[in-house]
Amino acid sequence: MATFFGEVVVAPSRAGLDEEEEAREETPEDREIRREIEKKREVDVLWTWRSGGCAEEPLVCSRFIVAIGRNAAAFLSSFILDSVCWEVVGVVKLWNEWCRTSSTTNVLPTDSFCLFYRLISDPTVLLCQCSCYVAEDQQFQWLEKVFGSMQKKGLQVTILSTCPVADYKTQESTLTLVSPFLRALKTKEFQEQVCCPLLEQPNIVRDLPAA
Repeated sequence: MATFFGEVVVAPSRAGLDEEEEAREETPEDREIRREIEKKREVDVLWTWRSGGCAEEPLVCSRFIVAIGRNAAAFLSSFILDSVCWEVVGVVKLWNEWCRTSSTTNVLPTDSFCLFYRLISDPTVLLCQCSCYVAEDQQFQWLEKVFGSMQKKGLQVTILSTCPVADYKTQESTLTLVSPFLRALKTKEFQEQVCCPLLEQPNIVRDLPAA
């Protein structure tokens, strides 16, 4: 239970678990089709660089900034990545109704890719520019495989995402709001000063940013 509104808490989730058995009996053909679809929808994280050069060692990471959605990814491109200080070190491959990625890691930032960058001057700082759609059944895989590659001790994660002003719940008219504006959520472990007001009730975060 949250000690204050605006705190991020971990809630029980069935994500990644098998769905309940259907009432009708599944035929061998149905099982084969389901297995092929599940295999096709698997999320793959490919790293072109590893700490110490060992594929089994977790990435040493102190700060991990994730921009989710086209607007957040465009913000990173315009204000952070528009320099020679960053290099691409990984990519996420996934397939779903709205996203088709290729098998190559030599890609340019496009709306169809989820790319990882590292700061050349400090390789422990990583960015993720995720402008591709991650389906609900793929979000658990995305989290498990991305964060499973990193060391957790001393890791600070920052998530950037956007939503339409029309979805923002407030007592005042959204027509009078100065857009864009910024709100924050944080975990109880985050002890630093928050750069903007906390998200007010009853607003919530959804999809991959919430995960």
